[in-house]
Amino acid sequence: MSLKVGDKAPLFKLKTKTPEGLAEVDISDNIGVRNTVLLFFPFAFTSVCTQELCSVSGGLDEYDEMDAAVYAVSVDSPFAQEAFARSSNIKVTLLSDFNKEVSALYGVQYTELLGMKGVAKRSAFVINKRGVITYAESSDDPTRLPDFERIRTAIKDS
Repeated sequence: MSLKVGDKAPLFKLKTKTPEGLAEVDISDNIGVRNTVLLFFPFAFTSVCTQELCSVSGGLDEYDEMDAAVYAVSVDSPFAQEAFARSSNIKVTLLSDFNKEVSALYGVQYTELLGMKGVAKRSAFVINKRGVITYAESSDDPTRLPDFERIRTAIKDS
C-alpha cells in the first residue's frame, strides 16, 4: 500500500551518477531546509518516462523558486540512468533504487510489469520541510503522468 498525505516520509540514501562518479544523495539533508518532490518512474529510455522527465527538467527553475528539490527514482542502475539523462538532456537528479528498497518503502512497486518484478510505479510525492508527505499519487497505469499542477499546489501550500 502506498504512503498517503500526512504520513511521515521514509528517509533514505540512494546513488546517483555524476560526471565525477557515483555520489550518494541523502533525502534527510532536505529536512528543515527545503521541500522535496519524489517522482518514481518505471524505466529509463521509455517514451512516457522520457516525456515526463524532459518536461520536469524544463521547469526545474520553477521548483527551485518554490524551494523544492526534485528527484526521480527508478530501479535502473545509476549507469543506465546517467546514459538516459545524457541522451535526453534530463536535468532532474536521477536516483537508483537498484535494490528496490525505497520503492518498497513507499509502497509503489508493481508485482509484475512486462514480466519484471519490483519495478517502480509512476508515482509522485511531495515532502514538506518537516518530513511529512503533503501530496501522494501512484498509478497502476504506467502511461499516466502525475498531476503536476496539483504537485505545484502542494508545494506552495507546504
